[in-house]
Amino acid sequence: MPVIENTAMRYNLIPLEVSFEKESGHWFLRIFIYSPDHPVNHNDCEHITRGLGDLLDELIPFKYYLEVSSPGLERRLKSTKEYVIFKGHNVIIKVKEPVEEGYPKKFSAKLLDFNEGPGLKVLTEDTKKEYTINLDNIFSVRLNDIDAPNEN
Repeated sequence: MPVIENTAMRYNLIPLEVSFEKESGHWFLRIFIYSPDHPVNHNDCEHITRGLGDLLDELIPFKYYLEVSSPGLERRLKSTKEYVIFKGHNVIIKVKEPVEEGYPKKFSAKLLDFNEGPGLKVLTEDTKKEYTINLDNIFSVRLNDIDAPNEN
């Protein structure tokens, strides 16, 4: 939604995920934001909430609840955009098939790079070996340390 992206950009923030869902008869607009230069804080969420308030009220003609928050310390990465944004961060990866014979299907690593063709390039935490994992082999990727420096 461009209005959300434009508002976030004014504060050097990136909307990672936007969902608009009905739960128990109430509508919720949830926005998860990320900052490339600091951990998301209460002020960041407040800036987005205030910046969007009137604009969204004009676009959404019924009652809804707006929730703005950080992605969380153990967020599951859901898009290729997030693989790029969280380059340099520590992750926990679950794969369908081991990356090497005898290696576990769940392991900790540092996300080194992402490319649509080859997939995720990672450095394992325990063996310090680099692997490129095809996206088809990835079951899930979760952040394991959101405060790690971003090396973009």
